[in-house]
Order: sequence, then structure tokens, then C-alpha cells
Amino acid sequence: MRRTFLKGMVALCAIAASLGTAAAQSTLERAREQGYIRVGFANEAPYGYATPAGELTGESPEVAKEILSRMGIEEVDGVLTEFGSLIPGLMAGRFDIIAAGMFITPERCQQAAFSEPSYGIGQALLVPEGNPKNLVDYSSIADNSEITLAVMAGAVEADYAKMAGIADDQLVILPDQASLVSAVRSGRADAAALTALSIQRMAQSNEGVESTEPFAEVAGESVMGHGGFVFRPDDTELLEEFNRQLQAFIGTQEHIELVSEFGFGDGYLPTKTTEELCSAS
Repeated sequence: MRRTFLKGMVALCAIAASLGTAAAQSTLERAREQGYIRVGFANEAPYGYATPAGELTGESPEVAKEILSRMGIEEVDGVLTEFGSLIPGLMAGRFDIIAAGMFITPERCQQAAFSEPSYGIGQALLVPEGNPKNLVDYSSIADNSEITLAVMAGAVEADYAKMAGIADDQLVILPDQASLVSAVRSGRADAAALTALSIQRMAQSNEGVESTEPFAEVAGESVMGHGGFVFRPDDTELLEEFNRQLQAFIGTQEHIELVSEFGFGDGYLPTKTTEELCSAS
């Protein structure tokens, strides 16, 4: 009877030790052992989305796949989540990384831990094909009072225009992207302003217009938005190794080729660090 009790105690101790080891296992160790990791995404092209065949793709997931592969994690499982629920889902353990191109902001930095940014997006102008008035940014419009600029109602571009010194009577306020394109194509406006990626996609989808080169400042102020990957604050080992691999990859020719099909490339490289973005006022 005593032997049976002792054997039972040994078995219980072994189970307890096993559970203790499992509990102490980090997210990175677990993912390497399992060979896969779950990432949250919000089905927002071109940042992160599922194809009709159900394949997870986009700038953020494709960069994540490459980085995680270099870390010894070969499989990435996507978990579709509403954008506003991504950080709560991460903290609840539904997935271990957010790969949705989420902008790094001071408010979000209070809720979770961000990688270094994988891209930066500034502004650009939609102009008639050939850019006949040689427009490059807001200041080139402010310099000529006869030039008109189309902006969307309620968007930040109207504020940027005023920062640059563009007069109110130079602005054409319109409701949506389609009306911006129409205004430029018809000559109602000499240019339209939005984020560089939006302008690029508009130019690719419509004849008779083109995008200027992206620019990152208006009246000396940065207008770059930077996106990164999001982690739980206590997953320091996973974040540190991800960052180490990410920083060695961003800006390489391999990186540019990987993200170019989603509209990203040389003009969309980060210009700030996560520390700077998290502490911005």
C-alpha cells in the first residue's frame, strides 16, 4: 500500500514539474516548438487581408511571415478581427501578434507593445498626367494663388493645406475619393491631396492622372504615419527577437520586392523609431 502511495506521489510530482515547465514556457518558445503562431488582422487591403481563397496576405502579414520564418516559426495562422478589437483580442490571448499595419501612436503604446515600424506613409498629390504645373507638395500650391487643390470634407488634408499657407479660396472641398479624381480629370482642381498610398491607388485605377512622389513634411511638421506589429507587453523575448530580425530586413532589396505588390516600396520606409512615435506629443 505504501509503495503504491509513493508511486502515486512520484507521478504527481512529475506531472507538477511538467506543468511548471509548460507554465514557464515563453510565447516564443511555444511557437518555435509548435511551428506556428496566430496573428490578428482586420481584413483591410493592402495592410492585411484574406484573399478569396482564404490566404492571409498584405504588407503586414507578408513581412511577418518572413520575419517569423527567420525566427524558426514557419506557419502563420490568421485570426480575422474587427480593427477596434485587435488590441483587446491580443491581450485576451486570441492571438500573439497583430499584423494589420496598425499606426503606432502614444495612446496605443499605453495599451500594448509595438515593434519598430515596418513602413511610413506621408502625403502625395494626384495631378493630371504629365504633371503640367510641376506640383510636388503643398508649398508648390501655396506659391501660386491661381492653383486649386481638392481635399475631402473632414479629412486632415484641409488642415495641412492651411498649415502650408494655401488660401481658403484655393480649396475645393469634396465628399469622397471618386469626386477628387473627377475634379482633377475635369480641370476643376489642379491637384488633389490624400495619403500617399491612397493617391497611388487612385492613380493606378484611373486614366489621365498620376501621383507625385510622396512627401513627409508640411510647413516643417511631419505628416508621416508609421505602422508596426503589436505584442503583449510581457512577451519581451518574442518582441525583442522579432525586432532584431525586422530591423535587419526593412529597407533591403528583398523587403522592397516583397511589399511592392501592395503599393509599398522605397517611398514608404520608416523615418522614425517606435520610441519617438510613442513619446510624440
